[in-house]
Amino acid sequence: MLTHWIDASRKAIDDSIRAPENAHWLRYGGTWFAGVNVLPNDGAGCVPGGPPLGGDAVAFIRTVLGHTDLVWDRAQVSVCHPGYPQPMAGESDAVFAFRRDLDAAHIDGLLKDGPARRRYLREHHAFILGIPISRHHEGAAPFTIWEGSHHIIGDWLRLRLKDRTPQAWGAVDLTDEYQAVRRDVFARCRRVAIHARPGEAYLVHRHALHGMARWGEGATAEPGGRIIVYFRPPQMNLRSWLLDP
Repeated sequence: MLTHWIDASRKAIDDSIRAPENAHWLRYGGTWFAGVNVLPNDGAGCVPGGPPLGGDAVAFIRTVLGHTDLVWDRAQVSVCHPGYPQPMAGESDAVFAFRRDLDAAHIDGLLKDGPARRRYLREHHAFILGIPISRHHEGAAPFTIWEGSHHIIGDWLRLRLKDRTPQAWGAVDLTDEYQAVRRDVFARCRRVAIHARPGEAYLVHRHALHGMARWGEGATAEPGGRIIVYFRPPQMNLRSWLLDP
């Protein structure tokens, strides 16, 4: 079912990459198209004329994780090319080095805000579902994750936010603690690079520290680059987002 969805969605995926209104997503010297929420799918995961999103991973999400009323977000279309990452205009040397050497490791939903670019919890994704679209070498800017990091991150968030209502979470400045807990993860957790082929998928815990590695020497991909589609549907029950394992 997932392969059928990929085949039926490929034109819409390619069109979203080429669309002029999405050109601003091409970054880092033309080596990465970030493509956040550019796929025109509906809540069932259908692009116009295509089938609902399905497959073993989706069945697991519904039956084992219990997301029976899931509404899919508009998917990210992430495209990487040889040479990633290149420096980006206005980016500090430290920020570029963090992307190059530590995969720009982050937790989804902690967004920068204000002139000081402080971080606040403003989005609450149920999980991350990665779906490879192109065939590519395992060194072609793979998705990376720090094994077991969701336990460390989850414990920190529960301790920090337990006495606040979900409506107040977004006003809590988490910047300094976030940087400290991320360093703790780097020290304690094993970094794992994930490679999958079209027809396969990977499911990532919402609290996991993750990133994207540099394009490895000698790595290859299809002419259009390394293409992965990511779904990150919002979780409406915020207490479950914080407290559930």
